[in-house]
Amino acid sequence: MPKVISPKLLKLIILLLAVVAVAFFGYQHWKAKQSELPKGIASGNGRIEAKLVDAVAKDALRVKEILVDEGDLVKPGQVLVHLDTATFDSQLNQAKLQVASAQERVASANFAVVRQKSLVDNAQLEFDRTRKLVDQNALSQREFDERNTSLQTSTAALAEAEAQLRTAKQEVEVAQANVTTIQTHIDDATLKSPVTGRVLYRLAEPGEMLAAGGKALTLVNLEDVYMEIYLPSEQAAGLKVGAEARLTVDYAPGRAAAAYVSFVSPEAQFTPKQVETKSERDKLMFRVKVQVPQELVSGYIERVKTGVRGVGYVKIKDSAVWPSWLQNLVQPAKKPGTK
Repeated sequence: MPKVISPKLLKLIILLLAVVAVAFFGYQHWKAKQSELPKGIASGNGRIEAKLVDAVAKDALRVKEILVDEGDLVKPGQVLVHLDTATFDSQLNQAKLQVASAQERVASANFAVVRQKSLVDNAQLEFDRTRKLVDQNALSQREFDERNTSLQTSTAALAEAEAQLRTAKQEVEVAQANVTTIQTHIDDATLKSPVTGRVLYRLAEPGEMLAAGGKALTLVNLEDVYMEIYLPSEQAAGLKVGAEARLTVDYAPGRAAAAYVSFVSPEAQFTPKQVETKSERDKLMFRVKVQVPQELVSGYIERVKTGVRGVGYVKIKDSAVWPSWLQNLVQPAKKPGTK
């Protein structure tokens, strides 16, 4: 026959189960209270993000050389891609020859102006001398007219020479502008990184032809690292740009990063079709951008990865106090040589 449990033992078992249940639910309640946010602080789930930057060909050119691979860390101004500029190089040489030719025409026109000015000066002297002699009746009117005609002819020739000089100088300016334009195309064929970032995609290989506007690389801009969270309207309404914030990531829940609010959407990102009740109004969500300070990102640039899940916390009220578990902050890395 099966053994019968005595009433006394049954009561003891029930009492033990009750104690275990109370302890379990008490622990859960304590744990929930530990992670409960104080008033004036809101939170939302998100992921670490960064803007993408493309290395783009401005002209239709062939890829000559790519100097980086996917995953490489790049700095501002670092050369990433060389495009083939053989056609532009030939055009540049021709444009420089045109500049030299135009400069020679300027020199020739300038000499013509100087020579013509000398002729005008001589014609003016002859005219003045002749006019005095005519006034003294020592020379005929015909000779005076000849000197006057010579002066007018020389003056007109000088004006023509000066016009030719101006034209020649303009031709030099046009030729030099053409050189500058072609040189700009050549410079643009060297694709450089505009930011500190990491190569996300390598979209072309040497020998491939890129169209104007074609992408060779895509970079993750590590100078602009942030997390976007969504808050209901009643919380977003009291949030200010520049407010203090904290970020945590799932793989390191015991650490937080100091951040700040850099953007609060002026309009709801998603809403129900009709807003009639309070429960429906609570569905109005506003996008909030929580920015990581650049000095913090720079210190851990090798470890920053986008797409990592986490939680963003923001202060809705300036007087709110961060809970202890959000005060264990990641400190900016020290620069080499500093104590």
